[in-house]
Amino acid sequence: MPRIFSRKSDASVRAVSARSCSINAVSSMPKGLTAATGMDALTHAIEGYITKGHCVISDMFHLEAIKLISQSLRGAVQNTPEGREGMALGQYIAGMGFSNVGLGIVHSMAHGLSALYDTPHGVACAILLPVGLEYNKSVAGERYRAVGKAMGVVGIDEMNDVEAADATIAAVKQLSADVGIPANLYGILKEEDIQFLAESAFADACRPGNPRDTSVEEIVELYKSQL
Repeated sequence: MPRIFSRKSDASVRAVSARSCSINAVSSMPKGLTAATGMDALTHAIEGYITKGHCVISDMFHLEAIKLISQSLRGAVQNTPEGREGMALGQYIAGMGFSNVGLGIVHSMAHGLSALYDTPHGVACAILLPVGLEYNKSVAGERYRAVGKAMGVVGIDEMNDVEAADATIAAVKQLSADVGIPANLYGILKEEDIQFLAESAFADACRPGNPRDTSVEEIVELYKSQL
């Protein structure tokens, strides 16, 4: 019997099948895991967008990922097909970007929390992302407007740079809260561990990509702000 599919239609069938498989694979994820991994993906996209190594190509990936994740994560946590599909695509695009340009201080600080306390990596990233954005605002704040716009911040085009940066950070906090992430490290972080965590974060491979140069002493203060 002759083939009835063209090469193009075969490719389309494979693409649809792959998409269906990817959505089915994550549909059974619990809400907490969906929220944590989703906020990790958002952190990939935002840190990748403001990292020292960013470029035009990575910017395109990261802004599209931020848009998709912001539109989809709440739905994914509620297990809607649209939310799951949007998150699957958003996290993948974010990976295409940051894997080429690096990350920053949020990831370098989060790694130690997961290693020392078994805190889910995405939870640590979500809590620390607003902290890192505040810290980096003095050197990268002008880039926050595009992040906020991708997140759908209303009226951001009419804001000045400071207002746009603050509104963007507020949008990150709101998304994190909406999917059930704690607002700070209270009950997770122990004061006696802060010096070790700060030294580990400074030595972490992600730290050099941070847009603002930092020090162990400054990282200590960032951790302390979350107690």
